[in-house]
Amino acid sequence: MKAVFLFSVLILVTGSLFAQQDTNAKEILDKLSQTSKSYKTIQIDFSFTLENKTGSITETNEGSVALKGKSYRLHMPAMGMEVFSNSVATWSYLTESNEVNITENDADSEAALNPANLFTIYEKGFNYTYIGEESIGGKTSQVIDLFPIDKAKEFTKVRLYVDKIKYQILRAKTFNKDGNVYTLSMKNMKTDQILADDYFKFDPAKYPKVEINDMR
Repeated sequence: MKAVFLFSVLILVTGSLFAQQDTNAKEILDKLSQTSKSYKTIQIDFSFTLENKTGSITETNEGSVALKGKSYRLHMPAMGMEVFSNSVATWSYLTESNEVNITENDADSEAALNPANLFTIYEKGFNYTYIGEESIGGKTSQVIDLFPIDKAKEFTKVRLYVDKIKYQILRAKTFNKDGNVYTLSMKNMKTDQILADDYFKFDPAKYPKVEINDMR
């Protein structure tokens, strides 16, 4: 569940944004948001890494996500999980036990879990500042730190690395109060691919003898 936690931490939004903001950072973030919204679909292969506060444990796993409007499909083979979500429901499929948990979507759950919200997290509940430029995989990224206005959050900072040319996220790091650092690195990104609406809905016929737990 670490990947789900990472995504949910990165996209939590609360409160209203009243503080004076870094205009340079806002310009970059606005372009990031506009770019992501211009795509009909987004598909990303990523890696996610957990580093604990002592530095003695580093765990990295691979995953992929597909986005279309408010629908998404999150594939995490190392965690034995695949999540399907559309405007109606979310299906969380567990490979090892061959069971799927179905929950009804509401505004709060979508805001907390939809990976697409990563591109617009700065719009509410954060102060932000431009840090500078850093090279990632031969690409120049613009680095921006986001600080939650709500100090009760479990994390102190989210650091975004935005491609200077394409205005796509190359990396996102979340710094927790317990000292753990979660890093999401984008490895490959495809846009405007044809993805049918059914791609984001769990089909029990494709999972023989699956146990269905409908929690709606």
